[in-house]
Amino acid sequence: MVSLTATILKSSLFTQSTTHGFPTNPITRPVNPAPHTLTVTANVSRKPQNMIPKNPPARQNLYQPFRPPSSPVPPQFRSLDSAGKIEILAGRLALWFEYAPLISSLYAEGLTPPNIEELTGISSIEQNRLIVGTKVRDSIAQSLHEPELIAAFDTGGAELLYEIRLLSTTQRVAAATYIIDRSFDSKKAQDLARAIKDYPSRRGDVGWVDFDYNLPGDCLAFLYYRQSRENKNPSEQRTSMLQLALDAAESEKAKKKLEKELHGGGEEEEEKVKVEEVKAVTIPVVRLKFGEVAGASSVVVLPVCKAEEGERNVVEAPREINAGGEFKVVEAERGWKRWVVLPSWKPVAAIGRGGVAVSFRDDRKVLPDGKEEPLLVVVDRERSAVEADDGYYLVAGESGLKLKKGSVLKEGSVGESLGMVLLVVRPPREDDDDWQTSHENWE
Repeated sequence: MVSLTATILKSSLFTQSTTHGFPTNPITRPVNPAPHTLTVTANVSRKPQNMIPKNPPARQNLYQPFRPPSSPVPPQFRSLDSAGKIEILAGRLALWFEYAPLISSLYAEGLTPPNIEELTGISSIEQNRLIVGTKVRDSIAQSLHEPELIAAFDTGGAELLYEIRLLSTTQRVAAATYIIDRSFDSKKAQDLARAIKDYPSRRGDVGWVDFDYNLPGDCLAFLYYRQSRENKNPSEQRTSMLQLALDAAESEKAKKKLEKELHGGGEEEEEKVKVEEVKAVTIPVVRLKFGEVAGASSVVVLPVCKAEEGERNVVEAPREINAGGEFKVVEAERGWKRWVVLPSWKPVAAIGRGGVAVSFRDDRKVLPDGKEEPLLVVVDRERSAVEADDGYYLVAGESGLKLKKGSVLKEGSVGESLGMVLLVVRPPREDDDDWQTSHENWE
C-alpha cells in the first residue's frame, strides 16, 4: 500500500480582475494560488523484506532430550533392587532368558562374577553362557517370526544357543532350526557350528564341491566325511563316520556322494582320489576401500545389471562408452539407468567394449564363504566363448544369472555364455579392514 500526494492549484488557468466593471490585465499568471492536496492510493504487490508476519508459524522444537536405551531387564523385574535380583537368580524364579539380563544389571551395579556366584550359585562360566545365549536368542527372534522355534529353546536353550554364537544371524537361524529338528545336545551343536565356520577354508579338499555351504546339514556331513577319510578303507570307523555324514546331509547331491562312498565306491574310488588334484581357480576378489575411487589416478565406468533380472539386460547394456572433449565427458551409445565407477585395477584396465558389472544382492549365491552382503561381478562380454576349463562364465539360470565353471559348461555341451568373469568386488566396510585389499582363491 503506497500513498502519493499531489499539489493542485485552486485558481483557474486565467485570473481576471475588474476595475469599475471593466476587465484589466486580461492574461496574467496566478499569484499565490491556494494549494489543494489530492491523495491517490495504489496497490503494489511487493513482498516486505525482513518483516515478521502477523501470525508466524509455530517454531519447531529441535531440542531432543537424552533418552537412555531401553533396559534389557524384563518389565516385571525393573523395580527390583539388588537383593531382589539376587533372590530371583538364586531361586531361578523365571525362564533362563528372562533372568539372564539381571546378571548384566548386577555387573553394572558393581558386583563381580565371583560375588554373584557366591550369592546365587551360578558359576562364572554359566553366567557368561546365559548372557551370550540370550543375545543369540534375541537376534534369532528379531530376524525370524516363528514362535514355535523360539519357544523350543525356553528350556535348556542357553547351552545350545551359546554354541552358535560365532555364526552370522542367517547362519544362526538355519543352525537353530537344524538343531531343533535333529534334537541336538550341546556337543552336537558345537560340532555343527564348527563345521559351518570351517567349511569355506576347506575349499579344494576332495569332495568339497559335492556339499552345499548354505545348508548346515551339508556342512556337518562334510566334517564327518573328512573324518571318515582319516580311517582305513574298509574299516568300521570309516563306515561309522560315513553313516553319520549320510544322516546329517540335506542336499541330494551330498547324499548321492556319501551313498556312493558307503556302498558303491570301493577301491576304485580310492584309486581316483589318489591321483585327483582339485585345482582352485584364482579369481581376484577385492574389497573396495572408502575413498579409493576418488583417489584413483584412472577409473573405469561400467553399466550395471541386476542378476535377478536375467540375461536380457546384460545383452542390452551399452557396449560403446567413450570419453572425449576437454573435460573427458563420458558418452554411451544408449541411455542406461545404473552405472558404477571403479578404480582401474589390472583385471579391468584392459577391458574392451564389452565390460559390464552384474550386481548380486547376496554373495552366498556366488562365493562359498559369503558374508551376506552384496557384490559386483565384472564380466567381459566380448569373451563369451567357453574356452578356459578353469575360468568362470556368466550364464542364465532359472532364478537369474549364475556363474559356472568352464569345465562344467563343456560337460553340458555349452559353448557360449554371456561373458567371462574378470573380477569380484566387495563393498567397503569399516569393520573388516583385512578384506579391503584381499585376493582369494575362489572356486
